[in-house]
Amino acid sequence: MKEILNYLYHQKTLERNEAGRILTNIAKGEYNNSQIASFISVFLMRGITVDELSGFRDALLDLCIRVDLSDFNTIDMCGTGGDGKDTFNISTLSVFVVAGAGYKVAKHGNYAVSSSCGSSNVMESLGYTFTQDPSQLKNEIDKSNVCFLHAPLFNPAMKNVAPVRKELGVKTFFNMLGPMVNPSFPKNQMVGVYSQELARLYNYLYQQGDKNFVIVHSRDGYDEVSLTADITVIKNEGENVLKPKDFKSNYLHQKDLHGGKNIEESKSIFLSVLNNSASPAQKAVVIANSALAIQCMDKNSDLSAAIEKAKESIESGQALQALKKLIEINNSK
Repeated sequence: MKEILNYLYHQKTLERNEAGRILTNIAKGEYNNSQIASFISVFLMRGITVDELSGFRDALLDLCIRVDLSDFNTIDMCGTGGDGKDTFNISTLSVFVVAGAGYKVAKHGNYAVSSSCGSSNVMESLGYTFTQDPSQLKNEIDKSNVCFLHAPLFNPAMKNVAPVRKELGVKTFFNMLGPMVNPSFPKNQMVGVYSQELARLYNYLYQQGDKNFVIVHSRDGYDEVSLTADITVIKNEGENVLKPKDFKSNYLHQKDLHGGKNIEESKSIFLSVLNNSASPAQKAVVIANSALAIQCMDKNSDLSAAIEKAKESIESGQALQALKKLIEINNSK
């Protein structure tokens, strides 16, 4: 690692295969925490290249425990995190709205690193027990339209990195990798990113594969459709800039989207949205993100129709029912 670090400190970059080899060695425990922290810090000082990100992704996908959900046409919906905005759990809520609208979601998530409550934190607080049992996951997605893939169970190789990330407490290239390494390899993906540069990087990588995707970035730094600013939306077909009015909303204020101070408060906000008792702003932002995911799954749906489907999922109680059904099946195993 000493040679690698000296090489990188001279502003040099890694080839794809070399990046993959280093991450594999990190996973195997061949470097100590100080070396791993130094390696991660290089990419906090400069941008990551396409080859480096590709190599890291390749390594994680090779090392992950795969789960076969190919019987279903699934979508994953998540953000990179690391935007520093500490919002409530918008993408995880959108999962249940989309499921309530009749689509299958294989959600890949983890505990919070740089916010107070990640998707795994809120799911655990709601009574969901993480599992890597394929038959259990298939049963959950079959009957509730959702299953939850807790990242550490499927990427055990990353256990050597977890304490370093937690101690650093800032966004790292592992934030960038999270949405790319869903162990069920869904054919559809909605991902939120924290910068325009990363949106274009993701676009380049996804254009090389066969994934049906939508990448979103709110221009004031959110890794989701925040409705607090204009939104860059990149799909297989090309790039667009949307405004809140396109989602039938006014511009929102950042304070409208703040998450709870702790997991219990986050859970309370989460349930209020699904019970259709949240603030108009909270509801609007969840509907906006859900609508783009619905469009990703249903190419024949225009944005206005997708918004109505998302709204109906909440107001009819179907989104809440998807959550209740998931927890019921999960707890009955």
